[in-house]
Amino acid sequence: MIKVEKIHELIDAKLEADGCFIVELTVSADNDITLVVDSNNGVSIDYCIELNRLFEGAFDREVEDYSLEVSSAGIGCEFKVLGQYKKNIGNDVEVTYPNGSHIKGKLLEADEAKFIVETSEMVKVEGQKKKQLVTKQIELGYSEVKNVKDIISFK
Repeated sequence: MIKVEKIHELIDAKLEADGCFIVELTVSADNDITLVVDSNNGVSIDYCIELNRLFEGAFDREVEDYSLEVSSAGIGCEFKVLGQYKKNIGNDVEVTYPNGSHIKGKLLEADEAKFIVETSEMVKVEGQKKKQLVTKQIELGYSEVKNVKDIISFK
């Protein structure tokens, strides 16, 4: 079985040099390898092909058979690593809580421990006839949410 550590040895330097990061890397017992990568500028299909060829040059299928799927994190995919959060700072996101409820807002910041989302909603303010737009910032730990994903708008 091909070890995850061997794959990291092979691709980490290239990914870092190209400004990319790993979103997901799995190797099954049957050597089915799944590699999902992303970058702040997106990942082209040509780059996925480059990574595939890098594998082919390093691992001989005659010695150890494997299947390989290299892809980029697509639009609307759940965020899995900090790099995806940082890439989407300033963008609209949807946060889903473990109970199924969700909020939508703008991702303001993210670090290793937490992220902050700014939400806006119309609420009835005491003493006012019309609802007022209220904006608030919600600080969340990664373990407090089920998932976070970007919202694509075609405005």
